[in-house]
Amino acid sequence: MHALVIYESLYGNTRRIAQAVARGLQESAEVDIVPCTCAEEAAVSSYDLLVVGGPTHVHGMSRQTTRDAAVDTAQRPDSTLIVESGVRGIGVREWLEQLPPSSGPAATFDTRVDKPALLTGRASKQIAKRLGRVGFDIIAPPESFLVDTDTTLLAGEEGRAESWGRALAKKCHVTAV
Repeated sequence: MHALVIYESLYGNTRRIAQAVARGLQESAEVDIVPCTCAEEAAVSSYDLLVVGGPTHVHGMSRQTTRDAAVDTAQRPDSTLIVESGVRGIGVREWLEQLPPSSGPAATFDTRVDKPALLTGRASKQIAKRLGRVGFDIIAPPESFLVDTDTTLLAGEEGRAESWGRALAKKCHVTAV
């Protein structure tokens, strides 16, 4: 099995989760992990599993205005946040908009503040809907990984993401048989 993990990250948390998911998948699959700013939509069809994730902003996927706001927040004198490279490029939302009709198994994840999803929203649900619209079969419920209000990844979330990656690989192997 050959899996592709595509992610968008603003402060590094979603990248860390994507890397953990990839580690879990690597136990039984060859895995490529690519930020969405470098993802080529044509390559998606050559993979056996697509996993896509991004941060939750304003109840859903980021957009240029929310990415700009994230940069502004990090540039405040009292901020300890460090912005990932490529934040000014395309995000998952824009990448999905240019994705041609495709098919195959897929799964989605997001990072979001540790509060009820009703209050925060979940980018992973929107990502799953858009992947489904272009023909992907979503093989697992959208998953959220949590940060605190200072945007620090909660303890144990990377381990949970690695376990989720292992579970996705098993599920993909089962559906392929």
